[in-house]
Amino acid sequence: MAAAERITMTMRELDRLKVIQDVMDGRLKPLRAAQRLGLTTRQIRRLVGRLREHGPQGLVSRRRSKPSNNRLDRVTADRALSIVRERYPDFGPTLAAEKLWECHGIRLAKETLRKLMTDAGLWIPRRQRPPKVYQPRARRSCLGELVQIDGSDHRWFEDRAPACTLLVYVDDATSRLMELHFTQTESTFSYFEATRAYLERHGKPVALYSDRASVFRSVSAGKTGRSVTHFGRAMYELNIDTFCANSSAAKGRVERAHLTLQDRLVKELRLRGINTLAEANAWAPAFMAAYNTRFAKPPRSTFDAHRSLREDEDLDTLLTWRETRRVTKSLTVQYDRVMYLLDDTAENRKLIHRYIEVWEYPDGRIEIRAEGRVLPYREYDRLTEVDQGAVIEHKRLAHALQVAQALQAQRDERRASGSPSRTNRGIAVRKAERVAGTKKPREITQADMDAVIVKLAQAPKPDSKPGHRTARAR
Repeated sequence: MAAAERITMTMRELDRLKVIQDVMDGRLKPLRAAQRLGLTTRQIRRLVGRLREHGPQGLVSRRRSKPSNNRLDRVTADRALSIVRERYPDFGPTLAAEKLWECHGIRLAKETLRKLMTDAGLWIPRRQRPPKVYQPRARRSCLGELVQIDGSDHRWFEDRAPACTLLVYVDDATSRLMELHFTQTESTFSYFEATRAYLERHGKPVALYSDRASVFRSVSAGKTGRSVTHFGRAMYELNIDTFCANSSAAKGRVERAHLTLQDRLVKELRLRGINTLAEANAWAPAFMAAYNTRFAKPPRSTFDAHRSLREDEDLDTLLTWRETRRVTKSLTVQYDRVMYLLDDTAENRKLIHRYIEVWEYPDGRIEIRAEGRVLPYREYDRLTEVDQGAVIEHKRLAHALQVAQALQAQRDERRASGSPSRTNRGIAVRKAERVAGTKKPREITQADMDAVIVKLAQAPKPDSKPGHRTARAR
């Protein structure tokens, strides 16, 4: 007896065989079989005929083991691979496919080219690549050799106060908390304030290790390689090196400290009823002492790399925001939308068309310096669009006063995009001071101000000369 012929069928073909067999045996109507298989009754009758004539082999797809009608021409595939091997050996499939079409007129789908390059050994899929090994970096040997700094924006006071930022300084050798400073936002002046407290408590470290935020790394540093931020300039003058980490894992000591602080410090602040930045900064040294007792590691070397501040290193002048400005022929200097007038003296006239420095201190003081000396100045009252002394009818006086208050608040809080942010005098603080102990005025929208300005412009004016326009409020 001859051995039975073996037939290879897919699961879909097996399901189709069962349904067609039921139709041929009369157990299922063709219409119901067509609905079940998603075919027409005509196709069902054809399949029944194939089953009767050829048996189960008749239901096997006739396209099996035959090349696809849309298969890639072997000549084109060999030509594409030779071009990639010769000119683009280190290109990925996506970029290589683009270059084949742009430069050689060969249009291939990126996935088609990916399979060709993989079969030819020109591309290794990511799943087949060996995993990268990130070996841990050893700690520095002594205290103060490298200090990791970073800011953590978090609801440190939970719902008792708005969210704020905690600046954290962690020693790389010991994981000790060197400085904690609560502030409104992570800005240059907030780092100036925290770094000053660090220097006064511990001295100057060898280097600071931070992320690539704009406080530490200029956005144009990648183009010129010479741009220095205000914080970097101050640290350079203090002879402290600054380095930026390439990833968060590179400064893992301070990143892991954030996780511990966001758990323990938040709960400690709640237990002690601390709800303000000032109270938190005053209590921070006690928390750091307890934290270091529990979590700090002993250094490999007992040498302390911190250096004392020299007598000629004045932190008041070093930790400042400095901008260069050009003196006009009118002996004026413009900074942060304010014009400053220099005295008309023979020495100052020599500065016309020359660049001088404008220093801004954390408390908001402005100094104009040239050749190592401080130049006396006075602010010039720039004119705005609102007339001082405009005639207002008494019926519109209340609304006009509300508009004036809104415009004054807007001018007080308006700052240039490149000017520093003093977090201890942030917008939220100024708003709180403005409404402290008083009822908060109704919010004035831009539409309200525009409507009142139009009414003021249409109001009849007296025959007298127009009044002076108001000075710009800073």
